[in-house]
Amino acid sequence: MPASLGQYHEVNAADFGFLPTATGMENARALQKAVDQQGTIIVSRPGVYDLADTVLLPSHTDLIFKANTFVRKVDEQGPFTHVFLNKGALTRTTDKAIRLEGLSLIVNDMDVRTFREVFGLHGQVSFFHVQDLRIERFRCDDVGALQYCIHICSFEDVIVNDVIIRGKKDGVHFGRGKRFVVSNGVFETGDDAIALNAHDYDVGNPEMGWIEDGVVEKCVDLDDGREIGFFCRIIAGAWVDWFKGMQVQKSDTVVSNGRLYRVRADADGRFFNSTTQPTHEHGAKELDGIMWYMVQDDVTYTAGVRNVVFRDITLKNPRIGFSVHYDSGKFSRSYYPNAPLPLQQGIVLDRIHVAHDKPSSLLNVNTPIDSITIVNSHIGKQLAVFRKTQDMVHEEPMTVFLNGCTFAKPGVTQMFFSDDQRDIHLKTANSVMLYPDARLEIEKGPAKLTVDSDVADRIAYV
Repeated sequence: MPASLGQYHEVNAADFGFLPTATGMENARALQKAVDQQGTIIVSRPGVYDLADTVLLPSHTDLIFKANTFVRKVDEQGPFTHVFLNKGALTRTTDKAIRLEGLSLIVNDMDVRTFREVFGLHGQVSFFHVQDLRIERFRCDDVGALQYCIHICSFEDVIVNDVIIRGKKDGVHFGRGKRFVVSNGVFETGDDAIALNAHDYDVGNPEMGWIEDGVVEKCVDLDDGREIGFFCRIIAGAWVDWFKGMQVQKSDTVVSNGRLYRVRADADGRFFNSTTQPTHEHGAKELDGIMWYMVQDDVTYTAGVRNVVFRDITLKNPRIGFSVHYDSGKFSRSYYPNAPLPLQQGIVLDRIHVAHDKPSSLLNVNTPIDSITIVNSHIGKQLAVFRKTQDMVHEEPMTVFLNGCTFAKPGVTQMFFSDDQRDIHLKTANSVMLYPDARLEIEKGPAKLTVDSDVADRIAYV
């Protein structure tokens, strides 16, 4: 809370020297002084404000940019990562009630991961350990290839509304947390528009756990001609207790001494033999030639996504719309062999419109999940691909339910199953096929698949 609720006030940042005519360092110092007052800070004078250092936002602060104001990153004392970061991120202390409104950000080729503040956190605008956060009327047209635009991890109660984000990296990237809404977004990103990365690369998020109870709505994924990434990436993961002689690679996670530790290493595919248990309380320590980084001191063995609804989404970019997966490669393997299965739950796609004609899948899944519900949606050339994950046995049954969906393209719409363990039930109801030759082609593979469909006469099995 502010020092006194009776002192809660509104100030203009110009009164502290935050001006379009000031240098980037002068503006950084001035705006920091202004937000340190807490309350409501207004930036109202039109113009481009250079900024040469990170501004730390404290709890109970509304920072509001008025029309025709722009913040531009500049290099006056060396490169820096975050334009705005909550103050508690530095000490993993939860900040509350922060509002950032009207920010128009110019990255200006200042696209770097310094990790000076928090390892794994690299959004242009970042929040780590935060409750009651609201970001509104946000614009950025030049996101670089290294930094996410908005990065939020270890959160409760977040609203991101009215955003336009263009560039080469993720638009809105989440780590673990609960209760969130992303709405009214326009994305034209070379990587993911929305990332729900409960698990991530070691450099991708500072902490890991479950992302749950969210809504992503009224968003458009524009075609930028690159077909890279996904509209939404959903990554699950699981790991084990440390044991002597275990083989680890870059980004692997272990539970040890009541904490989570991760391997920092080059992405060269090497495996390391771990014989010394990591037990340090903070930071990084090299043991057996392995750099172990202490990630967090609250233990979980799994990470994933639960109870998230996507609705009113228009997919114009002919890339995979929704990818629900594990990483398995030299940068990261989300699932350590014989770890507990992270069963993801309650993923709903409502009023999704595939607005392109290419055979890119609406949905790709290679993790355990209880159900996928697709309702009132316009389906394109490829509906879904379900694959088995290497080194994992999918034992939990899965239901795929399509209700009120329109098969909107002529000819074949494809659906692929490749899972030799799981019982899968596919049910369709209230379907519409717009063209006389439209049909659903299902490649069963070895899956234990049962189908209950109102368009059974339009289904072909291959």
